[in-house]
Amino acid sequence: MAHLQCISCGNVTALDPSALQCTVCGGLLEVHHGASATELTRDVLAARRASWHGPDRSGVWRFREWILPVDEKAIVTLPEGNTNLYDAPRLAARVGVRRLGLKHEGENPTGSFKDRGMTCAITMAKAAGFTRVACASTGNTSASMAAYAARAGMEAIVLIPSGKVAFGKLSQALAYGARTVRIDGSFDDALREVRALSAELGIALLNSVNPFRIEGQKAIVFELLEQRGWQVPDWIVVPGGNLGNSTAIAKGLAELHAAGLIDRLPRMAVVQAHGANPLARHRRDGHPWEPVMHPETRATAIRIGDPVSWRKCLAGLDALDGIVEDVTDQEILDAKALVDREGVGAEPASCASVAGLQKLRGMGVIAEDADVVCILTGHVLKDPDATVEYHRGTLEGIASTHANAIVDAPAEREALRALLR
Repeated sequence: MAHLQCISCGNVTALDPSALQCTVCGGLLEVHHGASATELTRDVLAARRASWHGPDRSGVWRFREWILPVDEKAIVTLPEGNTNLYDAPRLAARVGVRRLGLKHEGENPTGSFKDRGMTCAITMAKAAGFTRVACASTGNTSASMAAYAARAGMEAIVLIPSGKVAFGKLSQALAYGARTVRIDGSFDDALREVRALSAELGIALLNSVNPFRIEGQKAIVFELLEQRGWQVPDWIVVPGGNLGNSTAIAKGLAELHAAGLIDRLPRMAVVQAHGANPLARHRRDGHPWEPVMHPETRATAIRIGDPVSWRKCLAGLDALDGIVEDVTDQEILDAKALVDREGVGAEPASCASVAGLQKLRGMGVIAEDADVVCILTGHVLKDPDATVEYHRGTLEGIASTHANAIVDAPAEREALRALLR
């Protein structure tokens, strides 16, 4: 039977939607599945891909035995998932690897990978009788929570850091009806306050401290491997912000391996922005864990200095012989320009994965003959200002290495003909 277990002391508790931390030691909780999770086969999954049955249409809930034991009628779905895995041979050649795939989670309903976790968190909260949900957010979590709460008929409450949220994301939270509160502080300040107030006021907290979010996000790697015919890549490269995604991917891979669906595990690289890199400082440089007090990066979705899932992420890195690297905003935005030119397009934080791949390839950590999948976490329209400012050359401190500048011309045919020849 599925249950919650503390990652620190091992204490076991029931699958309680209101449980966010261990009652014994205060550690984070994670879901452990029963024997039924091992009974899912490739043939069953293939049949579900061809089905129009409600949960089967979701790229999360068609893996439901590996996600959560819930009544199908209680599922709140948009539906999410079923995102494309793009082969990128030109980019692979430029970076210098044999094969490169781009798993584009920006194709989810609200434009980011957060939808995979949110369908689970909202489903569990509603089934438990909560009427209000809350989160702290740099943008994508709030957009996702607001949409799923609206779908479920629940009230959504969002705390955002002042001046640190891209308008493309803020507009979604407002459009979907979330009560949005902007605080004079960082994301980490917002998370601290919303955690305390949610517990006090009986509101379901849906940040990635919520263990059910992680279960939905595992489906990224389930789907990725299914799309590859269950052939495991050499590396999976993931942007690192609050570290829920890397935690989920590692957990999902371990469960697939235990179930015999894959015969080996890939390595994983987590890539943080240089201005928000506590995990890189700890894991790569060997420093004691210390939050970055004033994180700063143009990649707003990963501008997090005290990621809540860092201990879970470290366990996942250990299991996958994983590494952590950081990249500058210059490297992120140049990588974004290259990803965008593939006709795929992604927000800046997404492209930390490709920037990290370039850096690790240059260092010789990732080999020339490697088969790599980079996770793109958000849609290009999440932060359109970053794209336009890059190509206009107006991003402070950033050289527009791959600029596609707007060309001004008179409204005269001869001038336009000369320009277009």
